[in-house]
Amino acid sequence: MRLLVTGGAGFIGSAFVRLALREDWAARLVNLDKLTYAGNLENLTSIEKDSRYRFVQGDICDADAVGRLLEEEAPDAIVHFAAESHVDRSILGPAAFVETNVRGTFTLLEAARARGIGRFLHVSTDEVYGSIEEPLDADETWPLQASSPYSATKAGSDLLALSYFTTFKLPVIVTRASNNYGPFQFPEKLIPLMIANAMEDKPLPIYGDGMQVRDWLYVDDHCRAIQSALSKGAPGEIYNVGGSMALPNIEVVRRILDALGKPASLMTRVKDRPGHDRRYAITTAKLERATNWRALVDFGEGLRRTIDWYAAERSWVKSVRSGDYQNYYQRNYAGR
Repeated sequence: MRLLVTGGAGFIGSAFVRLALREDWAARLVNLDKLTYAGNLENLTSIEKDSRYRFVQGDICDADAVGRLLEEEAPDAIVHFAAESHVDRSILGPAAFVETNVRGTFTLLEAARARGIGRFLHVSTDEVYGSIEEPLDADETWPLQASSPYSATKAGSDLLALSYFTTFKLPVIVTRASNNYGPFQFPEKLIPLMIANAMEDKPLPIYGDGMQVRDWLYVDDHCRAIQSALSKGAPGEIYNVGGSMALPNIEVVRRILDALGKPASLMTRVKDRPGHDRRYAITTAKLERATNWRALVDFGEGLRRTIDWYAAERSWVKSVRSGDYQNYYQRNYAGR
């Protein structure tokens, strides 16, 4: 396949790009990324010289730029990661989430429809289902009960994408994943933030009582699920992607502290965020039946790999926290 990947400099997008080229999923892969605060080209240094790969800095809301790129590259499929994705940031500033997550998705769908793109895979989140009472798990028919501006804009973009299949027969597939973790994740999400702070003996902020339950999915398992859905999934369908490892946040933090040999006293309770969902839980049975995908990395192994990577890549963490990584584009691409 010739792939256009949006948001391929972000955490999950860059993992997909690296894996797609390493495992020969793509004969050509074009990465379109605006390079907002979470887009980091240093995540892609291992493949940036691959002859199959092209990076383009651009905004998915720019219809002319998207159209030109589709004309130039004629991709067989679009894998759409690009999104504003942090709940706390959506509470502080919802406008950017509406712009990117809804309008940006609309722009891509229109361009894909105009050019007859063969597959459009829209990457979404289990947060669109909202908080789910134990012992229930959400399947793909579960009602949407988004709680934050982030999850509401993702739910809106999901419905918009699916409408393009129903109305225009654009071959859209939607995946909804649980909480991802792994190397290269921006240190504002729970696991990398706690690892980075613990390594520096800084306080580890715990929202409320810390008993919010999340299902944890190693990022490479998520990327393989996306590839499975892209190649074997049915247009017009939704597929949940989870790691089958539900844990309270405070238990995750305790495991990080134990692995690093740090005291529990580093944990600091802070006021809970508004509208904080209590429990996310999904079933992945549909994806497993349709594609034979299975999560391969259990949480213990995945967390060990992640902690080891952050311990070995302290300069990456320092660069991200200082903002110096944002100069990489100019250093590496200026004049090319």
